Amino acid sequence: MATAAPEAAEVVEEEPKKKKPIVLIIGGVVGLIVLIVGIVLGTLFFTGYFNPKPVVDPELAEETAGGKKADNKPGKKTKDSPELTRFEYTYLQIEREFLVNVSGSKKVMSVQIAVMTHYDERVFENVKKHDFAIRSAVLDVMRQTTDADLVKPEFRKEIAVKIRDSINTLLEKYEDFGGIEEVHFTSFIVQ
Repeated sequence: MATAAPEAAEVVEEEPKKKKPIVLIIGGVVGLIVLIVGIVLGTLFFTGYFNPKPVVDPELAEETAGGKKADNKPGKKTKDSPELTRFEYTYLQIEREFLVNVSGSKKVMSVQIAVMTHYDERVFENVKKHDFAIRSAVLDVMRQTTDADLVKPEFRKEIAVKIRDSINTLLEKYEDFGGIEEVHFTSFIVQ
């Protein structure tokens, strides 16, 4: 029997399969999502979001009415009084005097001041902490005084209010709380 010669095998070369564009798009989207999640988690980590929160002591929360505030601002000091709740006023003498020339004059004004508050000691700690800045602010207010201002009957009260406002503005800038209620002159000399 005669066998037929095998036919020449057809050689078919297969073309390599092309990656589908949808796979590339999905890979890009997944990579972008991973990148965004990494950025968000990194930002939260570096801003302290994952740091443990401070434990709030219930006893400390009750002290809020007794002179301390939970929001880290000074609390008002109270006096024990059977009839009314009264606030205790405390004073702090600024150690050095303030000496300035009266504007447009040959006169010199020298004052010493004391500040008063009914908040706790943190106000005075802030005043001492920012002594140089407060001295500068007070001197700037005093430098604006003219001879005409000196003869006004209410001059001392007006300048005391201006000094108080400038001190409170400065303390609010640096400590987020002023707390000075009044400024009193313990010495006031104009020559």
